[in-house]
Amino acid sequence: MKFSTKSVMGPMQRLVATAQNGLEVIRFGGLASDIESSPYEVVERKRMYRLRHYFPDDTTPGRPVVVLVPPLMVSAELWDVNAAQGAVGILTAAGIDCWVVDFGSPAVEEGGWQRDLADHVLAVNSAIDTVNEITGRGVHLMGYSQGGMFAYQTTAYRSGKGVESIVTFGSPVDIVAGMPLGLPHGLVSDVAEFLSGHVLNRLPITDSMVRLGFQALDPVKTARARVDFLRQLHNRDALLPKERQRRFLEGDGWLGYPGPALTDLLEQFVQHNRMMLGGFVIRDQPISFAEIKCPILAFVGEVDDIGQPAAVRGIVRAAPNAEVYEASVVAGHFGLVAGSVASNRTWPLVRDWVQWANGNGVLPDDIAPMVEHVAHTGRRSTLTRMVHAAATLAEAGTSIGKTLEAVAGGTLRGSVELTGEAARALPRLTRLGMIQPHTRISLGSLMAEQARRGPLRECFLFEDRVHTHEAVNTRIDNVVRGLISVGVRPATRVGVVMETRPSAFVAIAALSRLGAVAVLLAPGSELAQAVRLTDTKLLIADPENLRAAVATGLRTLVLGGGESRGLDVPPGGDVVDMEKIDPAKVTLPGWYRPNPGRARELAFILVTGTGDRFDVKYVTNHRWALSAFGTATAADLDRRDTVYCLAPLHHSSGLLVSLGGAVAGGSRIALARSLDPARFAEEVHRYGVTVVTYTWTMLRDILDADAFPNGHPHPIRLFIGSGMPEGLWRRTQDRFSPARVLEFYASIEGDVVLANVSGHKVGSKGRPVPGTAKVELIAYDSLTEEILIDDAGFARRCADNEVGLLIGTASDTVDLSRGGLRGVFAPGDAWMPTENLFRRDSDGDYWLMDRRDTVIHTPRGPVYTHPIVEVLNDITATDMEVAYGLPAGDRILAVAALSIRTGYRLEPRDISEALRALAPDQRPDIVYVVDDIPRSSTYRPSTRAVQAAGNPQPGERTWWYNRDTDNYEILTADLAERLFA
Repeated sequence: MKFSTKSVMGPMQRLVATAQNGLEVIRFGGLASDIESSPYEVVERKRMYRLRHYFPDDTTPGRPVVVLVPPLMVSAELWDVNAAQGAVGILTAAGIDCWVVDFGSPAVEEGGWQRDLADHVLAVNSAIDTVNEITGRGVHLMGYSQGGMFAYQTTAYRSGKGVESIVTFGSPVDIVAGMPLGLPHGLVSDVAEFLSGHVLNRLPITDSMVRLGFQALDPVKTARARVDFLRQLHNRDALLPKERQRRFLEGDGWLGYPGPALTDLLEQFVQHNRMMLGGFVIRDQPISFAEIKCPILAFVGEVDDIGQPAAVRGIVRAAPNAEVYEASVVAGHFGLVAGSVASNRTWPLVRDWVQWANGNGVLPDDIAPMVEHVAHTGRRSTLTRMVHAAATLAEAGTSIGKTLEAVAGGTLRGSVELTGEAARALPRLTRLGMIQPHTRISLGSLMAEQARRGPLRECFLFEDRVHTHEAVNTRIDNVVRGLISVGVRPATRVGVVMETRPSAFVAIAALSRLGAVAVLLAPGSELAQAVRLTDTKLLIADPENLRAAVATGLRTLVLGGGESRGLDVPPGGDVVDMEKIDPAKVTLPGWYRPNPGRARELAFILVTGTGDRFDVKYVTNHRWALSAFGTATAADLDRRDTVYCLAPLHHSSGLLVSLGGAVAGGSRIALARSLDPARFAEEVHRYGVTVVTYTWTMLRDILDADAFPNGHPHPIRLFIGSGMPEGLWRRTQDRFSPARVLEFYASIEGDVVLANVSGHKVGSKGRPVPGTAKVELIAYDSLTEEILIDDAGFARRCADNEVGLLIGTASDTVDLSRGGLRGVFAPGDAWMPTENLFRRDSDGDYWLMDRRDTVIHTPRGPVYTHPIVEVLNDITATDMEVAYGLPAGDRILAVAALSIRTGYRLEPRDISEALRALAPDQRPDIVYVVDDIPRSSTYRPSTRAVQAAGNPQPGERTWWYNRDTDNYEILTADLAERLFA
């Protein structure tokens, strides 16, 4: 080897340069660079933000305007970190006017550590107003990571006003679809709940913690960057172009994260996924991305492990009314907005997007309409990551690790979610099993329990306002004081005649807290007869039902109606305005104890029916708790759910299923004043509704209005209620797929609750809900109304598919004097019969056949009405239907009446084919078409109204069953005369 001066001087110069540059980095934190930041002026300075205007001296008229929003943990310098090759530089060079929202550091800003999520959304909202006013133009709102989330949220909050388009970079929307690092959502949700409830309210997240956390998400890349920097420390010219970015990532670019803002993020978007589902709350106002109607461009990092592609693409379903596009970039999270990839690909595409959105260009080929699910083979996904890894780390193990991570993550996700569902169900079932007759449990006590657990959590939503548990609990206590002041005591029967509204909810809960009995009466019903039947002592009404309540002659308390209400008090009426009672001036008596109700005590009385067909249902606290916890368990309700209460509160589905299930599950309750399909479509998105309750044919109106066309995205996962016909059930599942229907059955007397949890057998009432009464099906003669017995004198159990009477075990809280049975299967056993006849199939699922008092007694034997109406409803052309017995001389005919959906035709052969699903002796003798079938206040088709309209008349719309031809044929006048003689 030859020795030369050059061979010595080269390494020496390199060593000296390394030492000089290293010393400069140690002393000053980095290398001095000639690259300067882009000029800007602060146009507006407020407590929450400063609004920067870059290149303010450029006054070229007509320029497109962009507003750039950083995430909370990153400095606003992000947009200018690459100077001329960064966001501001490239966009300004293209003739675009750039504005930046700078939230500042919470460590130095006044009240910085107390900022919450809404503060930042409202700050961006205010900044947009300012830019709109100054420029006279709409803005293109852009945000990176959480800044993109702010862009979505702000645009939805202002319903798109002043926003021309949205551009986001690695901003996740569907948290469930793509958790960072592939972690299972159930696990992350539980950790988020713990952090938000026990850590973040005590510990501020400083800038150093944010920096270390961000670097820990990709330690290999962080280490490689530092090694590369050290290896090139001698080459100043190579380091200087990247020096500002390096210093930004190493320390200058990181900011602290306010605890309240992070708590909001974890609660609303990690635990409840409300960016995707809707119903996130900004200052007590629920918001949904369905409010966004402007074009959206979302940049997707193919190797982004923070803003996972699946999570980012959730925006296409979350914003169903917007045109959503995407641009896919082979980059990690930070590489989307800074670095060579961003300079060469991201920002040129943004430039072209802005020009296209302003009508001055064509949409680039690399920007395409977004699809929610992008199919990638395992080879393509691995290859992408390997190519990216080759540029950052020469190790083949990275792609293998990702594959193992995906397999392990999928397995863990499944096990965690299954374990979570079981963990929610077991405490509820255990609590049900522990309830004894003397146990104190009631609606009022559960409401107080929820308020103690989370006073600031959302309790219910109504007309675009959010009410917290603390506010609702305070309102309940105030109403209790008002009730005491007018003489209401425990066990007093108080009628509630109110539309579905917050005051009705509060009135029912207040009566429970006081220990009184709430008699729930349907507005517009025969109140005078109902109050006599239930021994009601006084009434609570809202202003709309005041006159009807006063007409009963009972003392009436008026509650609710808003601040600008006016009371139409009839002359001579005994009326007390509850809103004028000052609760602070009411002295509580010595006997008052909140929530005194015990399991065995009467809590509610439900009244249904009209005329001589009133049904009175007495509901004890135990019975209510049974339905509440049973519903929460069967529907797997928890704090992530928002339950939309379509069913009125005076109906068992509203009181026991909607209200009860939501309270027991800790879910939010969305109250609907009435069934309005257009409002339903809006509120489902705005509130983030995941569960919808119904009664009977209620959903028919929503389907007919076409409020949700097939394939239209929605957040609903479940419909729960009772009485839905089979055809309507199928239509609902087809329209709202993948949502399913959970059909309940609850007996009027006793503790029988059935639920079709799986939903596979459409029309079935399912099986007993765990924790409710054990059920049996016993042989029953519907003509003599007697139970059939075996040789030993005990009731005979029905065989599979044999029609019988459904009975349930009687608990200690059930009053056997109301028709209970003893000695059914053994001496001394206690059972409570239901009012219904069922059959049980070979799988153990129960199918409703009829009420005991509506079985049609024909010469050929009993004909059960429920299978008839279910089969007819399953015909596509059928709208609604009823079946009943029609006296004809000395016999009774089985008759079915139906109405036809608009735009459809119904032929006799359709009836013949459909009714072949029934045995010949169970088919109706006559089927006829009516123009319309009235419904009750609970949306149940009214058999009495059809009967009152008159008998079926011969003609082309009336068909009789010809048993010789096994077909339904047109009923002629001659044949009608013989049939009805």
